[in-house]
Amino acid sequence: QVQLVESGGGLVQAGGSLRLSCAASGRTFSSTAMGWFRQAPGKEREFVAHISGSGGRTYYGDSVKGRFTISRDNAKNTVYLQMNSLKFEDTADYYCALQVYSGAYYYPDSYGYWGQGTQVTVSS
Repeated sequence: QVQLVESGGGLVQAGGSLRLSCAASGRTFSSTAMGWFRQAPGKEREFVAHISGSGGRTYYGDSVKGRFTISRDNAKNTVYLQMNSLKFEDTADYYCALQVYSGAYYYPDSYGYWGQGTQVTVSS
């Protein structure tokens, strides 16, 4: 059984930074693409970032491009999301996910396993 556990969320002022972590267990991690999504109250889940199994390819949602960086450490079975220049509109619950289906990387249904989420609140 795959388990994904996010950490690193919290309260930060606009313009600040946070780094989220997602620790994975139960599956060959290094061969599997991972993603970060977020969901604000009353809104649909939004694609944030994606990274290939090797870490060689990354993709970002338009709203975070240039501010967020996804990375992974396969030796530690962990994916990171470095978030800089945070804005009030980045406030959401952030989820990491493991891609198990062949659909588009920005489509939530392409991911078969999800963490429980970590809350990020940006004060203006």
